[in-house]
Formats: sequence, C-alpha cells, structure tokens
Amino acid sequence: MIFKLFTSHPESVGESYWQHFGFAASTGAAMMLGGLACIAHGLFPFLFTRTGSKTIARLYERMSSGARHKVMTTNQTELGRQQPAE
Repeated sequence: MIFKLFTSHPESVGESYWQHFGFAASTGAAMMLGGLACIAHGLFPFLFTRTGSKTIARLYERMSSGARHKVMTTNQTELGRQQPAE
C-alpha cells in the first residue's frame, strides 16, 4: 500500500520512481536557476535578458511531451473546473 504512494504517479507518466525523481529534480533546479536569473535581471536589466523566457519555453517543451502531456491536460482540465475563491 505505502509503496503504491511512491510509484503510482511515476508509472502514470511511464517512469520508475528514480527516473521520475531525476526528472523532477532537474526541472526544479532549472526553475530555481531561471528564477534567480530573473531576479538578477530585475536588478541589472542588462544581464540575463532572455534567460527567463528561454527557461520557461524549454521546460514547457520537456513537460508537454509523451505521457506527461496527458497528465498536464488532465491537470489543466481539473484546474479549469475549480470555482474561483470569493
């Protein structure tokens, strides 16, 4: 039972636990580095002028391929069904 908590989502995108960990960790690291580049760009507008947008585009491409595309579509549909907080 507890093992399934760790494996059901990775299996849904066609990965083992460790493959999913590697993908998620590398994606998170790219997001953090892209965010730091954006902060540096805010302070020094001449630095990292395209890093943030390139990072977003690259991560979108990674996330929207293969089985992940199905998961993303399902998540977007579920988010669209939620009622806005009042």
